[in-house]
Parts: sequence; C-alpha cells; structure tokens
Amino acid sequence: MLALNSTFVTSDLTGYAKGLGEADWKPFRPGVTAHWLYKGEDGGSAVLLRYEPGARVAEHEHVGFEQMLVIEGDEYDEHGTYPAGSFLINPPGTRHSPGSKGGCIALLIYEKPVRFLGAK
Repeated sequence: MLALNSTFVTSDLTGYAKGLGEADWKPFRPGVTAHWLYKGEDGGSAVLLRYEPGARVAEHEHVGFEQMLVIEGDEYDEHGTYPAGSFLINPPGTRHSPGSKGGCIALLIYEKPVRFLGAK
C-alpha cells in the first residue's frame, strides 16, 4: 500500500495490476482479493479488487461516493452487467451485491467505507 504522501502514476493500470505478485493481493471477501493503493484516515481509499470467476461480494450500502472502473473481465450487480472499460459512480445511499461471472480486476475509489448489510 502506498503512503498517502506518495504520488502514484501509471500509464498502464492493467499492466500494473497484472504485474502484482500473489503476496501483493490480500483477502477481501470469499473469492475476492484486494490490493490497496491507499487507505485514508477519513475513510477514503483506492483499491484494486480481483474477483475469481463466480465470486460475489455481499450486499452493501455506499455511505459516500464510489467510483469503479472495470479494468479487465466482467462485473455485474442487480442493476446491470459491466464489461472491461465500464466506469460507474455509485452515490451515497445506493446498495448492491457485485460479482463476476468470468473473473475481473476493477479499480474502486471510495469516499467513505461501505456498510455491509447482513452476512459478511
């Protein structure tokens, strides 16, 4: 994870994500691993999430804005299916349970941590 006082620049986010070693990915949810770019003291963060085929994250509510870019593969939720290159903004108060049929890597930027509903 980068220190908040460091600048992160990459001209190839897909290549950066694919170049990470297994030790760079940490467990997040069943079938989903995370590579945190930063976690701010105010709850803001940026993370690369890697979904195994068929993995799904439990339903959660966005307390702040979430921006998501699907870098590789596919992601879906109750509202649609998002192939590589899709960019979504989930505003505060929205809920979903994202997953991936074939596996994916996505960049997520959170204004504030999400609130998981029910089972974690």
